[in-house]
Amino acid sequence: MKRLFSILAITGMMVFGTANATTNATVNTAATTVVTTQDSEEAAPAEELGFHQGLKKRFIEGGPGFMGIVLLCLILGLAIAIERIIFLNLSTTNTKKLTQNVEDALASGGVEAAKEVCRNTKGPIASIFYQGLDRTDEGIEAAEKAVVAYGGVQMGQLEKNVSWISLFIALAPMLGFMGTVIGMIQAFDKIEAAGDMNPSLVAGGIKVALLTTVFGLIVAIILQIFYNYIIAKIDSIVNDMEDSSISLMDMLIRHKK
Repeated sequence: MKRLFSILAITGMMVFGTANATTNATVNTAATTVVTTQDSEEAAPAEELGFHQGLKKRFIEGGPGFMGIVLLCLILGLAIAIERIIFLNLSTTNTKKLTQNVEDALASGGVEAAKEVCRNTKGPIASIFYQGLDRTDEGIEAAEKAVVAYGGVQMGQLEKNVSWISLFIALAPMLGFMGTVIGMIQAFDKIEAAGDMNPSLVAGGIKVALLTTVFGLIVAIILQIFYNYIIAKIDSIVNDMEDSSISLMDMLIRHKK
């Protein structure tokens, strides 16, 4: 539930910021138009927009239909990606230090002392250690089965909601292509209605149609970068979990002897 609230909070902040940015871009565009009408000599400097202002201008020109859906994919994808990155960073543990502390606790205070060390340490590896230590009274095989079973549970927690990011990566460019196709159809409808192949008649419609594809690809690229980072982080944590599980079994075997 806390993660859901965090995702909704992040999404709300991003939507609010985007709405403010869109409103400011609209006001700036209107102001530029007024200034251009009043004084033609200042038109050239007014048209020289920065990168962010130009991006906002192009986004507004793309239309509220498909561009709004593409923006929603970006907001939701980034919200999930940020939540996963925070969760994975909090799940990262210094495995060497934890293993050494557990081994020292086993040697000095036994299993209960080692379990106390795991209870005071955050992260999936400490939780796996605790489950294994909690089953030592039933034998090494029972402890190993507990470690394997709980390791699968922790892996599922690490990969939670990651599939939604891959969905938005695939969905954003497809929506952009759909907007482009629909825009091209509308442009040809104008040609058919006018009965004349006038470039100025369809140039604006084709430009708007192509903008949806551009922004769809931009969204997919941004989310793909976050997705690859998250996958790499998950793989790193899973490798640490496997190595630490082997170390734990070795410690338990030595302790039993």
